[in-house]
Amino acid sequence: MPRSARITIQNGCYHIITRGNQKQTIFIKDEDYQKYLYFLKKYKKRYKFKLYGFCLMPNHVHLVMEVDNPDKLSKVMHGINLSYAIYFNYKYKKVGHLWQDRFISKIICKNPYLIDCINYIEANPVRANLTENLTEYPWSSYRLRLSENNGVIDPLKI
Repeated sequence: MPRSARITIQNGCYHIITRGNQKQTIFIKDEDYQKYLYFLKKYKKRYKFKLYGFCLMPNHVHLVMEVDNPDKLSKVMHGINLSYAIYFNYKYKKVGHLWQDRFISKIICKNPYLIDCINYIEANPVRANLTENLTEYPWSSYRLRLSENNGVIDPLKI
């Protein structure tokens, strides 16, 4: 049975989730998180999407982004995930799939729910008992959103 087509819209805002294959750990060391963020920034510059929030968890990633052209969404995620998978498999001498299936994308209306979604994903480390305080978790956008001109997170315009 063929999979259903991804729903995308012009100037769409999306909650993206991508998970390690069989829920495996995809970030083992701090430099792995840093490398994923490097690829995120690289493809943000290339495709000019807006990034409103993110959270990198040990076995999955949440992103909240806006793309002006619906075709860019898959290109952005393909570039980030492929680049990171090549890096990860080379570094840890692995072969095969790093990511479980294709990424999940949910359209978000630019209304107060967008803020709720960002707050939800940034609170993931607390719910997963990785930290007690959001300001202590280095792999989410929470601390970046608190600073101006961080160069990664775009300002929200609802």
